[in-house]
Amino acid sequence: MAKKSLEEVHHSVDTLQKKGFFGKLLAFMGPAYLISVGYMDPGNWATDLAGGSQFGYTLIWVLLMSNIMAVLLQSLSARLGIVSGRDLAQAGREVYPPTVNYSLYFLAEIAIIATDLAEVIGMAIGLNLLFNIPLIWGILITFLDTFILLFLINKGMRKMEAFILALISIIGISFFVEMLIARPEMTEVVKGFIPSMPNHEALYIALGIIGATVMPHNLYLHSSLVQTRKFGNNHKSIKEAIRFNFIDSAIALNLAFFVNAAILILAAATFYKAGMFEVAEIQDAYRLLEPLLGNGLAPILFAIALIAAGQSSTITGTLAGQIIMEGFINFRMQAWVRRMITRLFAIVPAILVIYYMGTSYTGKMLIFSQVVLSLQLGFAVIPLIHFVSDKKRMGAFAIGTGTKIMSWLVASIIIVLNTWLVVNEIQNWWAHSPSILLLVLVGLFLIFIIGLLIFITIHPFIGNKQLRKLAVHHNEDIEPILEKPEYRKIVISLDFSSIDQEVLRHGLALGSPQTEYLLVHIVESIPAHYHGLDSGDYESVKDKEVLEKYAMRISRFGYTVHTKIGYGNPKNAIPELANDFDADVLVLGSHGHKFLMDIVLGTTINSVRHKLQIPVFVVK
Repeated sequence: MAKKSLEEVHHSVDTLQKKGFFGKLLAFMGPAYLISVGYMDPGNWATDLAGGSQFGYTLIWVLLMSNIMAVLLQSLSARLGIVSGRDLAQAGREVYPPTVNYSLYFLAEIAIIATDLAEVIGMAIGLNLLFNIPLIWGILITFLDTFILLFLINKGMRKMEAFILALISIIGISFFVEMLIARPEMTEVVKGFIPSMPNHEALYIALGIIGATVMPHNLYLHSSLVQTRKFGNNHKSIKEAIRFNFIDSAIALNLAFFVNAAILILAAATFYKAGMFEVAEIQDAYRLLEPLLGNGLAPILFAIALIAAGQSSTITGTLAGQIIMEGFINFRMQAWVRRMITRLFAIVPAILVIYYMGTSYTGKMLIFSQVVLSLQLGFAVIPLIHFVSDKKRMGAFAIGTGTKIMSWLVASIIIVLNTWLVVNEIQNWWAHSPSILLLVLVGLFLIFIIGLLIFITIHPFIGNKQLRKLAVHHNEDIEPILEKPEYRKIVISLDFSSIDQEVLRHGLALGSPQTEYLLVHIVESIPAHYHGLDSGDYESVKDKEVLEKYAMRISRFGYTVHTKIGYGNPKNAIPELANDFDADVLVLGSHGHKFLMDIVLGTTINSVRHKLQIPVFVVK
C-alpha cells in the first residue's frame, strides 16, 4: 500500500465538522501560507533589491507576472493532492521510469539546496545586522533551527501554520512601515506594470525574480500540505476542497506579491532615486536605509523581517525535502537528520565563498541561487501539467482546455526565458574564459538536461498509459491474500504505563488458542545497563513481580503465557528477546520520549523494527 505524503500530519486537520462558508474556509486555510513564505525568503529580497536599485520600478511587471504564474501553478498542485491523494513526487514515481525519477530527484535536491543556501545567508546577515555576529558564525548558528522544526512538527500542523503566519505578519508589518517612510512616486510605480526589458542584466534579474517567486520545491510541498486536511470523498466534498484551497492560495500569494513589490519599490524609491544602482547586497541596503530615509526604525525592521523570512522558509524547505525524498525514491529518514544534511550542503559553499571571496559576494550568491531555482522549474511544472490533465488519474476534476492552454503557456515562457539566459551565459563564458574542459562539461550537462526535459514532456503522450502502482503485486491470485496469518509465538512488550492495556488487548487478539505469548519488560536502571542479570536492584525485582502478575491474570483465561525481563537499552534488548523466543510477531506501544529526548535517546520503535525480520505491530 502506498505511503501517505507527510504521514505524521496526514488528514490531521478535520474540516468535516465545520459549518458555513467562513468556518469551512478557516479550516482549509493554512497550506498556502506555508507555501507563501517561500515567495518572500532572503533570495527574493536579493533579486527584488537588485531589480529596484538597478532598474527602478521597471521590473514590477515581472513580479506581477510571476505571481499570476504562481497562483495558477499552486492551484494545480493543490488540485493534484486533493483529487489523487498523491503529492507531485509520488505521482512522478508512478508514471516515469526509475532512471528518470532519480534524475528528477537529483534536480529537485539541487533546488532544495539552492533554497537553503539563500535562507542560510539571509539568516546570517540578519543576525549580523542586529547583533553584530560575524557572518560565518551566523551561518553556523543556523544549524539550531532544526530544533524549532522538530518542536513544531511534534505540536501539530495547526501550530506550525500559526507560527509561520506570525512570521509572515512580522515581515508584512515591517515593510508596510518602511513603505510609509520611503514615500514612493505612485505614478512611476504604475508605469512599472508595463512590460519592458532594458538589457541582458535585467533579464538575469527577471529570471531570478521568477525563480524566487515560482519556486519548484513549493509545487511538491503544496500537493502534500493540502492532504493534511480531512474532507469527504464524494464529488461535492472534493470540489469544495479545491475551491477553498484556491481561495487560500489566492489570498496568501497575493500577500506575498505585495511584500515582494514593497521590497522592490523600497529599493527603487531609495537607492535608484539616489543614484545607487549597484545595491545588491542586503547588508548595504540595511546600512543605507537610515541615512536615506532619516529614520532609525527602518533598518531595524528590515533586519527583523529578514530573520523572520529566513526562519520561516527553512521550515517549509525541510518539509519539501522530505516530500521529494519519500516521493521520488521511496526513502525516509528522520526529519532532523534530513534537515542537517540539507543544511550542511548549503553551509559549506556559503562558508567557502565568504572565507575566500569576502562578504561582498553574498548578494551574488543569493541571486545565483534563485536563478538555479528558475532553471529547475520546468522539471516540476511539466509533470504537474501532465498529471492534472490526465482523466484516468483526475476523473471529472481533470483541468479543462482553457486551463491547459494557460498552463502550457506559463511552462513555455519559463523554458524560453531560461534557454535565453543559458545561451547568453555560455556566450559570456566563452568570451571571458574559453576553457575547453569547462565547455565540454557544461555541454554534456546541457545535453542531459535537454534530453530529460524532452522525455518528461513527451513520455505521458506516447508512454504506457497504465499507471505504475507504488506497491506492485505480481501475483494476481487473491486466495493467499485472504488467508489469515497464523502466529504461533507472539512477543508483547510492556513498559508498565497506561498504554499497556491496549497493547495486551491487541496482542492477544492476534493469536489463536494454540499461540504462545511472551510478555517482556526492559529494566533501564543504571545497574541494569552495567550488570544486566546480576544487577538485583529494587527496580529489577519489582518489575519482575509486576510482569508475573500480568501473566498470571491472563493465564486464567486459557492463554499460554511466559515472561522475560530484559536489561539495558530497549533498542537492543527487545529484538534479542524476540529472536530468542523465535517469535512470529512483536507487539509494542508507540509513545515514549518527546522532542529533545527523542534527539538524545532516539526512538525505540524504528531501531527495533530495523533489527527484526518479523512483523512489528505498533499500538498507539
